[in-house]
Amino acid sequence: MKNGVKKVVLAYSGGLDTSIILKWLGDNYGCEVVTFTADIGQNEDLAPVKDKAIKLGIKPENIFIQDLKEEFVRDYVFPMFRANAVYEGEYLLGTSIARPLIAKHLVQIAKETGGDAISHGATGKGNDQVRFELGAYALMPDVKVIAPWREWDLNSREKLLAYAEKNGIAIEKKPGKSPYSMDANLLHISYEGLVLEDPNHAPEDDMWRWTTDPKLAPNESETIEIEYKNGDPVALNGKALKPHEMLDELNKLGAKHGIGRLDLVENRYVGMKSRGCYETPGGTIMLKAHRAIESLTLDRGAAHLKDEIMPKYAELIYNGFWFSPERVMLQALIDESQKHVNGTVRLELYKGNVFVKGRESKTDSLFNVDFSTFEEDAVFDQKDANGFIKLSALRFIIAGKSGRKF
Repeated sequence: MKNGVKKVVLAYSGGLDTSIILKWLGDNYGCEVVTFTADIGQNEDLAPVKDKAIKLGIKPENIFIQDLKEEFVRDYVFPMFRANAVYEGEYLLGTSIARPLIAKHLVQIAKETGGDAISHGATGKGNDQVRFELGAYALMPDVKVIAPWREWDLNSREKLLAYAEKNGIAIEKKPGKSPYSMDANLLHISYEGLVLEDPNHAPEDDMWRWTTDPKLAPNESETIEIEYKNGDPVALNGKALKPHEMLDELNKLGAKHGIGRLDLVENRYVGMKSRGCYETPGGTIMLKAHRAIESLTLDRGAAHLKDEIMPKYAELIYNGFWFSPERVMLQALIDESQKHVNGTVRLELYKGNVFVKGRESKTDSLFNVDFSTFEEDAVFDQKDANGFIKLSALRFIIAGKSGRKF
């Protein structure tokens, strides 16, 4: 037992890195190891994960595999999309938003099994180490965190492979497996490394795994309708869907039409810039649709305030502060704004694009044609604009009379 650690819960994917960590924890900490694997829609067969953990010496009762897809979308993705959250103008936060959920369940399992530590496979260069650990400390202040990448000397693929071979850890070579560093969940899939480390090198065409090349997408567009209630999508083409079902269906539609590809150089929280590529087909559709229904139902002041706080909200999620008081405060404000965001949006999908074709709210629309029409009306006195403009310009008039130049 090292540093007083008796039992550690490891975020375990079954891949090379976390399989090595599993063995390394036992060797270096002499503690009992519990594994936790989250199904958040990464579209992988997780059945072999249990067998592999057992082969590496983990007791069956210490292996946890949980289907969290509905919780992920309902309690994390949807609240984030109510805010229209986009980091640095483009990134829809697909990796960022999954980490607090995983941290929450790591801590829950630690509490259930009597664990006093958690462990993860995030490197010391990335954002994920921060996201996992801030979440864990927020929910279990006394938890110990073991981050092997910040402790061991296995800092190259060659050393990892040598350690695996020495300790009898099977290295599976799956046909067609991407060589990129990837992260996937129901919201997105990301790619890093290899040629992408040169920001001027275009992604290879065969890198993309979800979406159709927009140039090869169907030549016929497709029109869909999304119904919103309190800011969340609840029905697609008239069919009610659970949150994770909604995102899954939108992913399929978006992928079919080549929607949601992104090539981005972003600023990591730890300080350096990194280049990554993302596919977020369903999320791209949802963002467009949500802004469309808000344009009809949100008051101007509320809408503009939301747009002002959105970058801060997005930055909090990106940096790992989901469980912070400030994010919770902002969420309460955002959710309050969504009480009247009800109605339907009609969208056309075509070769990588999402076009709004119409929006309607029978109960909460603030669009009043009596006031906005270009035709003759009986409710708006255009002479009122004289005083409105004069009062708005008064400070300019006073400054101009004083000789001030702009």
